[in-house]
Amino acid sequence: PYYIDLNQNVYVQASLHSSDQNLTVFVDTCVTSPDPHDFNTLTYDLIRNGCARDSSYATYSSPYGHFARFKFNAFEFISRHALVYLQCELVVCRLGDESARCYQGCISRSKRETSS
Repeated sequence: PYYIDLNQNVYVQASLHSSDQNLTVFVDTCVTSPDPHDFNTLTYDLIRNGCARDSSYATYSSPYGHFARFKFNAFEFISRHALVYLQCELVVCRLGDESARCYQGCISRSKRETSS
């Protein structure tokens, strides 16, 4: 565990362990929860579908595609719970493949119409 205070920045780095230099990693979704076994009921989205949901969320570029780096601020959610867990979904893509998910950035999904 990492012990942090309210309003302190949390820095995260995810790394891909592969000898293939033609791969890159992208942070698609990160969610926090006070329950390590339930990331659906009481949660807070930092980023979803590549779209930042928290104003303090920021990505940091890396000269290496094998690293995804970002930060966020310890928010009020943390002050109400003794422990908060972070779960992230990352995508691995071929470097330079512009059609791959890693290069699409924020995807805001539109609501579907219901038929009569």
